[in-house]
Amino acid sequence: MIRLSGRLRSSLIIGLQGIRARKLRTLLSMVSLFLGVLAVVTVQAGSVIAQRALLADLELQRGKDGTLLMYLPSEQGASAITLDAVAGRDDAVAMTRAQAIIGEPGLRPVNEGGVPIDQAGYGPPPQMVCDDHGNCVEQSEQDDEPKPVGQAVELSLIGITGDVREFRPFRLESGEFVDFDSAPSLAPRLVINKHAAEAFAAYSVPAEMRITGASANPTPLIVGVVDDGGWGPTAYVRADELLNWTEPAGLSDPNYGGGIELLASPTATDLEQILRSRFAANDIPTEFQVETIDSLEQMGSQISLMRWIFLGMAALVLLIGVAGILNVGLATVGERVEEFALRRAVGTPRFLLAGIVLAETLLTGLLTAAAAIGAGVVGLEAASRLFASREPFLANVAFPWEAGVAGVIAGLVAGILGGLIPAIRAARIPIATVMRA
Repeated sequence: MIRLSGRLRSSLIIGLQGIRARKLRTLLSMVSLFLGVLAVVTVQAGSVIAQRALLADLELQRGKDGTLLMYLPSEQGASAITLDAVAGRDDAVAMTRAQAIIGEPGLRPVNEGGVPIDQAGYGPPPQMVCDDHGNCVEQSEQDDEPKPVGQAVELSLIGITGDVREFRPFRLESGEFVDFDSAPSLAPRLVINKHAAEAFAAYSVPAEMRITGASANPTPLIVGVVDDGGWGPTAYVRADELLNWTEPAGLSDPNYGGGIELLASPTATDLEQILRSRFAANDIPTEFQVETIDSLEQMGSQISLMRWIFLGMAALVLLIGVAGILNVGLATVGERVEEFALRRAVGTPRFLLAGIVLAETLLTGLLTAAAAIGAGVVGLEAASRLFASREPFLANVAFPWEAGVAGVIAGLVAGILGGLIPAIRAARIPIATVMRA
């Protein structure tokens, strides 16, 4: 082992001396290899960052991996039973869904249907009104005369029983999130998403909120703005604050999906059984959808396929660099024939001669990998500063360590492939060659 380590050390020292003696040739080898290694680093970094961005968006919309997601029925009494079951629990949050209009009373909202404000006026589908038996008619058929459009904004109103950010990591843009440490307020405290914030920035509306079935129109208070990954204007509010103005059945509007969405930690295994038992005792259907969120597995195959496709293209570029190292290596061995023959004459083993040549190409590959990784780090930092305002996932993004490892492996593989044939040729140089020097 000591003898082998000594040979390895000798190969590295002589290889470094060869690189220093032939700086221009080494530089040309690095240039031919640089683009290939950089392509591998870029593909690996891009796939990791894309996976993080997609996973972050899915976590905003559905929840973190491992979260139990339950879609509960919208029958009469289900809302009250669910709210009572999750009351005081830290491992579960219930989410009700209704529609609200904030603004001037007696007017139609500028974004009927709760569409994004930039899509308002493109003719949303007619609003349907449904009764408890599922019979639906268009809103216009119930109104004697249509209401004029005025300074009002329609949005989805999500009632929550706890801090939903434990399961969906909403990004706080300004203000604060819904506070559950204080007593419920008569003025519902709303946390709106970015689409709703854009709507209220474009239209100055009175602070009056209309909710179907409410005893009166409450005056809401907007306390914060979040990025929830949603497609349209949405507001989040404490469910118990909405109960000051409406019955539990009114928290989930059957015209806009109805039902209750429940997010629970993987350890809350008793909650499903509790809900089924209480539903059965109140003649409510006990069949509801329960799933464990596993977004990474769902999108992993797609990202892996794209990664392998681009890695294949990067490998072709890398092979061009390998060919450059091979060409330079063969030319170098041809120039050093007498040197290697003389070393063989004084007792240098063939293995050590091969190691000297291979050490030069390996060191060249490592130096190229370091340069490519450095370029990748600088490029990612530049992209983060230039485009973070338009692409939020680039904000404060860190260079993936997987890309650095891939770059080092690519440099080593290129060094071995490009130096193997020259190393074998150097080891086969006969001792008699020195006699022609």
